[in-house]
Amino acid sequence: MNQLIRCKNCDEFFMKTPFDQYPEYELDSGRSSENFRTIACDDFQNFLIHHHGHRLENLKIIEDSWVSEKAYSEPVKTSFFKATNGKEKFVIKKFRESIDEPLRYQLFDGDYALKCDALEIQSEEISKQLKREWKSPLSQNKIGAFLKLYHAIAEDIDLKDLERIPEESQHPLEVYYKIDDLHLMYLLRNCRHLFKGQEYSDMEEFIHRHKDDGVLLLKATYKIQLSEKTQKKKKAMPTSTPLKKEKVVEKK
Repeated sequence: MNQLIRCKNCDEFFMKTPFDQYPEYELDSGRSSENFRTIACDDFQNFLIHHHGHRLENLKIIEDSWVSEKAYSEPVKTSFFKATNGKEKFVIKKFRESIDEPLRYQLFDGDYALKCDALEIQSEEISKQLKREWKSPLSQNKIGAFLKLYHAIAEDIDLKDLERIPEESQHPLEVYYKIDDLHLMYLLRNCRHLFKGQEYSDMEEFIHRHKDDGVLLLKATYKIQLSEKTQKKKKAMPTSTPLKKEKVVEKK
């Protein structure tokens, strides 16, 4: 189980994980390319030695506070998250500059917020789904007309009126929302001007089928806004305090 630890004297952080004692392997230059030299490691013990005599405390990571400008799968990036000791909240910067570096955790003296940069429809996905599901071929002109209508309706939507959907995203700054009932009704009503008879019935079924968890979800793209505080002088801290054991889960 991962556990975030803070040195109160230094304001330094360590993420204790089950991998702290995993050995490192180096190619033995004196032998063949198939031989590796095993190097024993214990990152947590190194942290304790470095901060011997200091006051340490466990922090609990605040759920859903993790943000980054790069995709989840990107190994080299800068991320921010929040943690607490029950009294104070801390903003922590998690980063590394190359793939062969260990992850580092650093106090960020400030805060961050997310601002919606765009709310848009999934045009490409909608177009592909219409072509895949439509019983009789739908002309590109009608697909384009539907996308234009849905885009115009989405521009009039207030994000505060939408329900967030726990849709899997490859990027932490992309969030999906379900269209609200009022604008859904407006979409269906205006589709009557584009589609007639069976075409309208098929489109109505398509909309109801995908409005909650499919291609008709609206995608919001956010950006991170950082605000730094002015530097303050640190107070002298007393000596060591025993470290309590707590379970802390880091969001990935």
